[in-house]
Amino acid sequence: MTERVASEELRAHLDGRWGAVRDAARTLLADPRFVPSLGTVDEQRTRTFDRLRLLADAGVSRLGFPKEYGGLDDLGGSITGFEMLAMGDLSLLVKAGVQFGLFGGAILQLGTSPHHERYLPDVMSVALPGCFAMTETGHGSDVAALRTTATYDAGEFVITTPDDAARKDYIGNAARDGRAAVVFAQLITAGQERGVHAFVVPIRGADGAPLPGVRIEDCGPKAGLNGVDNGRLWFDGVRVPRENLLNRYGDVAPDGSYSTPIDNPARRFFTMLGTLIQGRISVAGGAGSATKVALAIAVRYAEVRRQFTAPGRDDEIVLLDYLAHQRRLLPALARSYALHFAQGELIAALHDDFGDDERRRPLEARAAAIKAAATWHATATIQICREACGGAGYLVENQLPRLKADTDVFTTFEGDNTVLQQLVGKELLTAYRSQFGELDFLGLIRFVTDTAVDTVVEHTAAHRIIQRLLDAAPGPDADLRDRAWHVELFEWREKHLLDTVARRLRRAGDGADGFAAFNATQDHLLRAARAHADRLLLEAFVAGIDSAAPSLQPLLAQVCDLFVLSTIEGDRAWFIEHGRLSTQRSKAVIAMVDSLCGELRPHASTLVDGFGIPDACITAPIATRSGAARG
Repeated sequence: MTERVASEELRAHLDGRWGAVRDAARTLLADPRFVPSLGTVDEQRTRTFDRLRLLADAGVSRLGFPKEYGGLDDLGGSITGFEMLAMGDLSLLVKAGVQFGLFGGAILQLGTSPHHERYLPDVMSVALPGCFAMTETGHGSDVAALRTTATYDAGEFVITTPDDAARKDYIGNAARDGRAAVVFAQLITAGQERGVHAFVVPIRGADGAPLPGVRIEDCGPKAGLNGVDNGRLWFDGVRVPRENLLNRYGDVAPDGSYSTPIDNPARRFFTMLGTLIQGRISVAGGAGSATKVALAIAVRYAEVRRQFTAPGRDDEIVLLDYLAHQRRLLPALARSYALHFAQGELIAALHDDFGDDERRRPLEARAAAIKAAATWHATATIQICREACGGAGYLVENQLPRLKADTDVFTTFEGDNTVLQQLVGKELLTAYRSQFGELDFLGLIRFVTDTAVDTVVEHTAAHRIIQRLLDAAPGPDADLRDRAWHVELFEWREKHLLDTVARRLRRAGDGADGFAAFNATQDHLLRAARAHADRLLLEAFVAGIDSAAPSLQPLLAQVCDLFVLSTIEGDRAWFIEHGRLSTQRSKAVIAMVDSLCGELRPHASTLVDGFGIPDACITAPIATRSGAARG
């Protein structure tokens, strides 16, 4: 039996490289001014904007910006701090993400020194509240097809919304607080379209009224995140100076001539979007933190809430002693641990490689895979936690309804999850990155037809450990808790699914209807992307165990076993169909998940306490002994 470990020791390991940032965030979140609270939409918006300014006053906004403009030049710390904010007010999280991550991040990554000097200090202080105006009503995920135009004319760009389908929609900070927006539009100069570029466009004057030519509409109340003022923007011939083009990847001279350091339009477009990868990683981390809060509430409730008596016993049984209840919560808790380690690896890799376009590019598919996995996990797990707390879980005072409402949109923004998985599958299939995004449907088919697609898996930070495990991989009758068997099985599933997609595309041949052929493979492509994400999580978990103190490793190994075997259990029909599990072994997997839930039951509280959620962030009465008794 695994020895008990101290939650403080576990927390120190989970805090990782940016532990100091996490501790600073815990201190900040303990301030009563940051405790989530309800009210009317207007009250929530006012409170959220006031809290945004408090974040700036506390220096939180400075983490991700360069030192020469007053920042701290700590990209990894910035994303980690954002992740921690999600343990508190999620409207504040999103508001901060829009202001510092999207608006400020676009100026930083797509602009050049004059833009940085002019705008970044005011972005960090919130003297210039801003918006990130990319999404359009008619082209949400298809950014390359946006229809807002920016036409160069006599030293200025004329920003125009051609029709309602091209209006900027769901734009955070637009309805009330934003004074400027980074607007993504089709650049037209000298009568030639140059693709999507970004422009700084003022939208309100000092009095808060829309500027001439700018039309603003409030999106109104939402299912959640009502402290964020989402709005719609139209531009009717709004003129901005030539210098307002964020010109890192494309510039227009006074005479209207265009220049760019990246001649290939598709590669330029994807390089430009790739610099904004931190938003996608931040959303994954925020979803993970909200999920941890939900699990902490549900586990603490299940540890003290009693219901029904067993024959021969006088006391009612604690909820978490029921196997069915363990199965509700503990596999989800195990997957949250896997996602935590994967998120930490991703942040570290981005922090270390962000300045190098070629080294950053491989992270884009990994970020897309983990963002989809983390946000879908949040949606599913918060619902499980709500149900596990019965009617008490439906009360707003117990936080779970708010978590459910506020995180639901996470599966959609910073990339719709299904679209992201298609990008992941495409990247995996082409097996090279220099042309990522440059192949249309028919081009992809031709590539697969003409190329021996190499689906050799690129390993993450644990590559040496993983290779050692693969070299020692046992046969099909290995112990169900054999880590080498786990790694080999997850890797085999991913490769098999990719090979299946490649064979289907080859059969389609060179003369095929590109869309029809690609469309017919989407089910396998999406499944391959999900299998890829599972492998990434497992490898990160292996690395997390390896770097832990010896006293922590047995418990973490048990949690990893539960993550792996519950994942296999959920996909056991596929493994049986493809000859990797016998029906008898499939039944053994189910029994082993039961056993692992029992083994981990005594450690459930330690595992959620290890997340280091500040007490001020768990306000649910059912998460206390007295509240659970009432529930």
